[in-house]
Amino acid sequence: MKKILGAVLACSIVCLASNAQAIDSTGGCGLGSMAWRGQSGIIPQSLAMTTNGLFGSNTFGVTFGTSGCDPNGRITGGTGRMMLAFLEDNMEQFAMDAAAGKGETIETLAGIMNVDSDKLGKEVQRNFAYIFPNDDVEAADVTLRVMEVANA
Repeated sequence: MKKILGAVLACSIVCLASNAQAIDSTGGCGLGSMAWRGQSGIIPQSLAMTTNGLFGSNTFGVTFGTSGCDPNGRITGGTGRMMLAFLEDNMEQFAMDAAAGKGETIETLAGIMNVDSDKLGKEVQRNFAYIFPNDDVEAADVTLRVMEVANA
């Protein structure tokens, strides 16, 4: 039993060490970084890395563009990650709100981006065709386009 426990511990350390090389100082992307988002210090960062390592969510997230990850590495920084995570779960409602130029999803994104919600609403409505060029647009692309029109 002790040998099995030792082997599991050794494998966990190796997995966590290899995972730690691939993430940034905030825990990277994946379930762990989403679960511990907004917290600072070594304990939350270690818990985020441990969660990502145990569930393999960094690899899965980067491969499939989920959990705040982008396979092309285009979304960086806390704001972009939070926007992407929010839009992944709220794309349909955001599309409806963007077409109207107002709504809860626009207010939430404005809060994440620290911009005026009325201005953001007008910009996403005016640029709706650019933000949503087709029905299959990815959340990462919408995030980039919203950031671009908000900063224009």
